Amino acid sequence: MLEFHQITVDTYKYATYGEINPAIFQVITFPFFFAVMYGDVGHGSLFFLLGIVLCLFENTLRKYPSMKGLLVTRYFWLMMGFFSVYMGLLYNEFFSIS
Repeated sequence: MLEFHQITVDTYKYATYGEINPAIFQVITFPFFFAVMYGDVGHGSLFFLLGIVLCLFENTLRKYPSMKGLLVTRYFWLMMGFFSVYMGLLYNEFFSIS
């Protein structure tokens, strides 16, 4: 999962010797800040469901070359969905209906 975040970090600057790799912090903070912006139980549950399907059926989906890019981000979708559902419960939002 870190390879997806490492690509986004590398677009800005490579970590030099002695610096902490910011991709490790991005693994948790990016999905959480996405959920703060997007917090909705309905849409978040769709993301969460997509992440669960990608994680459970990984071996079946690996047979298709077109799914490679989506499978790299499977845990990312799972975490974004989880945090979006959590924030949606705090915001009391379900498909943009309070």
